[in-house]
Amino acid sequence: MSKSKMQAILVHEYGGSDALKLEEVDRSSPLAGEVLVKIHYATVIPLDWKIRNGWVQAVFPKTLPYIPGFYASGIVESAGPGVTEFTAGDRVFGMIDGAYAEYGISPVNKLVKMPDGLSFEDAATIRAGAETAWKALFSEGELKVGQTVLIHAAAGGVGQFAVQLAKWKGANVIGTASTSNLNFVKSLGSDQVIDYTTTAFEEVVKEVDLVVDSVGGDTEDRSWAVLKQGGILVSLTQPPSQENAKKHGITAKFNTKFPTKANLQTIAQLIADGTIKAEIDSIFPLSQTNKAHEKSEAKHGRGRILLRVNSFE
Repeated sequence: MSKSKMQAILVHEYGGSDALKLEEVDRSSPLAGEVLVKIHYATVIPLDWKIRNGWVQAVFPKTLPYIPGFYASGIVESAGPGVTEFTAGDRVFGMIDGAYAEYGISPVNKLVKMPDGLSFEDAATIRAGAETAWKALFSEGELKVGQTVLIHAAAGGVGQFAVQLAKWKGANVIGTASTSNLNFVKSLGSDQVIDYTTTAFEEVVKEVDLVVDSVGGDTEDRSWAVLKQGGILVSLTQPPSQENAKKHGITAKFNTKFPTKANLQTIAQLIADGTIKAEIDSIFPLSQTNKAHEKSEAKHGRGRILLRVNSFE
């Protein structure tokens, strides 16, 4: 029996965006505990091009050629033997390794059903955006009603969700952003927005309960002093200095915990209800994946970059 074919992006050797090739490949079938998903939107995240460049081989080893992408939204095409959680036709989002393709295989525990009213575009932004923000604020940051949080890069793919989720929780929110994004961050509900191009945040921020840092480096170094004793710093970039944490009497965490399926369902419902909104920077067809990567690498986006894989009605 001949195998079904599908279009997918393949990387045959590490390199620049021209290493992304659109090709026809065999479509796999789901095994026990897996489903085959017809992908509508795949998410482009910085990790995708860091892997493609060959920068993170020690942490994310790949056997070449490989299909990039980790997160997507779509419709269950078929379920593997013994799968009862999902049936063909279910709208889902979640983790699909090799998401830059018309179809992808995923273990059932990596997928979440989409609530009514949630679009495929918005669903594709939840993992690695809203999910990361939830982890940083609540799973790691233990943010409570009435506390104050400083969110660096508040207009970014994670930052924009962090601002909205922190406000939803009832926290006081301070965000840092560039001049062109100040009004955007304000519109998300940030109580105070600091233009990092003109103001050193540590000169105007004091005694916060939590810092969420997706910038690292110098920004992290300057963040210690703005936390109150017993406060928490959550880094999204690298394990933060425990020495500095001790010196300032705070807890420093690297964002490693994972939200539960229930957390992801809550986030999906909040977006479906319009309580929080997903900002989408741009959508590229699969054939222009190289352009999507270039846009992500330029780091001037606001919100998520998506690939439109399958057109649907």
